[in-house]
Amino acid sequence: AAASARPAALPAVDERSQALVRAEGLGQSGQLQPLDLHVRAGEIVGLAGLLGAGRTELARLLFGLEAPDRGLLKIDGQAVRFASPADAIRQGFALCPEERKTDGIVAELSVRENIALALQARMGVRRNLSQAQQTALAERFVAALGIKTASVETPIGLLSGGNQQKAMIARWLATEPRLLILDEPTRGIDVAAKQEIMEQILRLAQAGMAVLFISSEMSEVVRVAHRIVVLRDRRKVGELPGGS
Repeated sequence: AAASARPAALPAVDERSQALVRAEGLGQSGQLQPLDLHVRAGEIVGLAGLLGAGRTELARLLFGLEAPDRGLLKIDGQAVRFASPADAIRQGFALCPEERKTDGIVAELSVRENIALALQARMGVRRNLSQAQQTALAERFVAALGIKTASVETPIGLLSGGNQQKAMIARWLATEPRLLILDEPTRGIDVAAKQEIMEQILRLAQAGMAVLFISSEMSEVVRVAHRIVVLRDRRKVGELPGGS
């Protein structure tokens, strides 16, 4: 049972390598105290803390949904400033939000349309994905993530919570991101879907993607992360080793 619970090992990360993403004193008045954070390619960094600790606020700052009023964000050592999430997407950032019902899925649209949304945004309004391209993309990720749906044309609102969540992850994987921010990706889904998503996170890191994994379930964070950044009262209070 122990072997099946941990099918993939955490990939090795060269701790001397330059961080892909580095926050230096990044913060926002009233929302998040200035903090330092770095994530390397192929590394899973867990972000732990109770509700209201500042985890989602940090995700929103990193993704350009909110503007920091202090500190720096660097990609490959170069300072960047995102005016909007579109800037973050162009730099290879992806955010799978906690509230998939309000910030994630578009229930009336098909699985195909939901998966294609972020890639279309990254490509811009002048380059449209054809329906055939969208179908091929969606079918590839339905197979890769084991999304259970009668068809890629099924309205996503008809899928189970776990399959909706996997479709949201597929949406962002389709953009081929360098950094994937997952905000509570396993909340409200069944144990089997949760296990599949955890395995997928490990595979993504093995393929070289940087992952910021946000969860209030410390046991999940410890199992899947190389390092764990702990937040409390909207400030960073410590950093712990993971992978146990």
